[in-house]
Amino acid sequence: MMKKKDLKKDINVEKKHNKHDKGQIFVKVTAGVLAILMVGGTAITLVYALM
Repeated sequence: MMKKKDLKKDINVEKKHNKHDKGQIFVKVTAGVLAILMVGGTAITLVYALM
């Protein structure tokens, strides 16, 4: 069986983990937006260069 101290440590780990997940989601969304901008910019540049 788990002791009360161990249970409290697990709860603290979960709280820290939730904050980390929000940070990871922010980084992934930001990376996705930047990737879309890069691909869009490249496409627009190619279109204007070939006109």
